[in-house]
Amino acid sequence: MENQDIPPKIDSTVPVIDIRDLYKSFDDLEVLKGVDLTVYKGENVVVLGRSGSGKSVLIKILVGLLKPDKGDVRVLGQKVDMLEEKELNALRLRIGFSFQSSALYDSMNIRQNLEFPLKMNRKNISRKEINRAVEEVLNAVGLEDKVDQMPAELSGGQRKRIGIARTLILKPEIMLYDEPTAGLDPITSFEINNLINQMQLKYNTSSIIITHDLTCAKETGDRVGMFVEGKFTKVGKFEDVFDTNDEHVKGFYNYNFIQ
Repeated sequence: MENQDIPPKIDSTVPVIDIRDLYKSFDDLEVLKGVDLTVYKGENVVVLGRSGSGKSVLIKILVGLLKPDKGDVRVLGQKVDMLEEKELNALRLRIGFSFQSSALYDSMNIRQNLEFPLKMNRKNISRKEINRAVEEVLNAVGLEDKVDQMPAELSGGQRKRIGIARTLILKPEIMLYDEPTAGLDPITSFEINNLINQMQLKYNTSSIIITHDLTCAKETGDRVGMFVEGKFTKVGKFEDVFDTNDEHVKGFYNYNFIQ
């Protein structure tokens, strides 16, 4: 794959996501119990954890869909829970979300799926600009020849790629990937991991990648955070996070790699 040997441009002086002492409960259920995390400009950070550990709640707080009970959450310099609706919508346009299901519209062909967010959010965009943007993102994900096909005609991996392309078409500064390799065979998962790394290099995005897949975590994460019982036990390089006697962390590793 191209650009594999070029390191990403990470600026550790510029935090794009900064979370401090974050708590969130639902009635008597404590979900987030003092979360701390910083994501720097140009960095891929992987969030690992079992189902129900609070990863999706964390993401919803980041984009303002849920409010924290306590703590400070800043995204691109803005305190998310203090934003008015108009400001929050403007911030969300700077954040791309790649859904686990790809979230394509089955009744639209690939071109129409890619054009939709542009037409919704760039009211004065010209047809020439739309065509150029569609061509650029399709080229970026290597699916230029699929532009007139329907989602049902694509493989699972191709739908993932188109979902990422549709997110990238608005040129977000932050990418949030939700289980990007879920349900994919090992070869297709390898291709998606490479694509995530290529998008980091090409667009200099900062990303949070939520996954259960340790191979995905190892291949895409500049840093990895292991999420256990509502907070991060450790955030660092993949090898450092799993160099531990913590039974929660060791159990997660063994479940993935020792079947």
